[in-house]
Amino acid sequence: MAKPDDRSDNLKKLQNNVKNTIENLNEAEEYVNEFAGEISSQELQQIKQKNENRRESISGLREEIEDEAEFQEES
Repeated sequence: MAKPDDRSDNLKKLQNNVKNTIENLNEAEEYVNEFAGEISSQELQQIKQKNENRRESISGLREEIEDEAEFQEES
């Protein structure tokens, strides 16, 4: 028999994921600002791409947070 879907802590987990992703994004930007002259253009491009992916993830996670909040209100 399948386990029941326990979504009671999903909202908190999603919020934590957003917080962590924002922290990683900020740390990477600080790194670039501090060491831009010392890192290769390839590394710089990789960091920029990762940060773009992080921004997209944050946007998606925020949408999930809205959906989860609506689900919890309905429950």
